[in-house]
Amino acid sequence: MEAKNRSRLSYKVGYAVRNPRRVVPYARRLARDAWLRTRARDHVSYYRAVMRSDAARSPNGAVGTPSPEHWERLGRLQFDYLTGHGLSPGDRMLEIGCGNLRAGRLFVRFLEPGHYYGVDISPDILLAAQDTIVRDGLQDRLPHLTLVRDLRLDFLPAAYFTVVHAHSVFSHSPVQVIEECLANVGRVLAPGGFFDFTFNRTDGEEHHVLREDFYYRTGTLVALAARHGLSARPMDDWDLTGHRQSKLRLTHV
Repeated sequence: MEAKNRSRLSYKVGYAVRNPRRVVPYARRLARDAWLRTRARDHVSYYRAVMRSDAARSPNGAVGTPSPEHWERLGRLQFDYLTGHGLSPGDRMLEIGCGNLRAGRLFVRFLEPGHYYGVDISPDILLAAQDTIVRDGLQDRLPHLTLVRDLRLDFLPAAYFTVVHAHSVFSHSPVQVIEECLANVGRVLAPGGFFDFTFNRTDGEEHHVLREDFYYRTGTLVALAARHGLSARPMDDWDLTGHRQSKLRLTHV
């Protein structure tokens, strides 16, 4: 992983020179970011507004996969990886940041009825998730879809979920939000269960771009997990899938 800092002016100028067609879209995103930040009381409310703006144009685009083919492919990638690394139909699964069920629709069909629980901070994307349930005919699988205001997970039962999954959630989260999740996910994680999440990795300076994309060193997240009684190990074979983010698996110490 390169140590480049995408927040530095030198990187932005070089990127603009190499990708001139992306200058105008970036300028629009910068203006939107400035406007939303003046109206948001915290990062979650800010990113909820980002999702509302993105979902109004395209629910698939709001979760980072603008084309139907890319949406299908990335959902399948997550599903195939997790079923190949421990997920079984009898597991009780919590997906943090379930979005419009890019991967969730596959988990819902695979797991026993009632065993999938998806949460998200965006009401707009959860409405799109309901559309996915209807489109794929998954009503009889009894998936749970719930809006949350934070990642404390305090309304969920203790030691209940055998698998917790968060794809491309921490890549959009400041460290305070990540720590809030790690401080509480151990309570809902069943003995012997695991929590898989992806993140934007850097081996250099940690940074963010427009408060939407955050880059962390692996050691930072491992240390945060340990602070809250969780042991973390890199899932190195995930890197072989070609996905740009890295993956950690957390278990109880």
